Amino acid sequence: MIPPAFEYLRPKTLPEAVGLLQQHGEDAKILSGGQSLIPMMKLRLARPSHLIDINRIAGLSYIREDGGFLKIGGLTREAELEASELIRTKYPLLLDTARVIADPQVRNLATVGGNLAHGDPANDHPATMLALGAQIVATGAKGERVIAIDDFFVSLFTTSLDHGEILTEIRIPIPPAKSGGAYFKLERKVGDFATAAVAVQLTLDGPGAVQKVGIGLTNVGGTPIRAKRAEEALRGKKLDAATIGAAAQAAADAAQPSSDLRGPAAYKTGLIKELTKRALARAAERAGK
Repeated sequence: MIPPAFEYLRPKTLPEAVGLLQQHGEDAKILSGGQSLIPMMKLRLARPSHLIDINRIAGLSYIREDGGFLKIGGLTREAELEASELIRTKYPLLLDTARVIADPQVRNLATVGGNLAHGDPANDHPATMLALGAQIVATGAKGERVIAIDDFFVSLFTTSLDHGEILTEIRIPIPPAKSGGAYFKLERKVGDFATAAVAVQLTLDGPGAVQKVGIGLTNVGGTPIRAKRAEEALRGKKLDAATIGAAAQAAADAAQPSSDLRGPAAYKTGLIKELTKRALARAAERAGK
């Protein structure tokens, strides 16, 4: 199908882009990577009358550590995340995630900020950012505001971004020593959305017990899910088989999947349990190194 007619706008600065959003109201959409929005427009599931392309705005693509955070610009491409030496050496959870998003052709255009701002529980970064305890920086007419990731996903395809705000940065606390993460995803074919997936980020203390942990679940609910009871089952404990099993069951209990072409709900719940075990084991192995 062909999208309905729209006006294409290409601002050169962030204030100009914010102004265009305010000027055109709810009928305007931001175009960054376009890997979610353009297909929805072709299917006429999205019908913006004004498309605001922010790709020419300088200064929104970067990966750097600063002030105790890993900072990722909203226009940073998935391919840049995958190729970053900093990500490869210090943030294995992010590397795992970037590698399983669609295919290289898509990753060359898709942006980290767009993946989050779209609010799709089937996207991969939302669960990852929940596990990492990220913060979202939104820029609007009144300046910047910082949104905790736990408050960001409101409902299906809906985030706490106000209309007139643009996601400009993701901030992730720099993990301390003895930290590791992992993302395990099952998909029907390479490049597909996850049937189910689990993100884990943890930090071990001196004796090897879990000091800090985050667990995020992909595509098993109307929003990305943080498995808080599973996290509680791990804190202060060593990762033996019994502890991992209890946490995996708690993660499965947190899942709220629906039956669809990817499988029945019970199957997806079982996947969450198994993928949590694998992600915890891999994250602990990496933390030990």
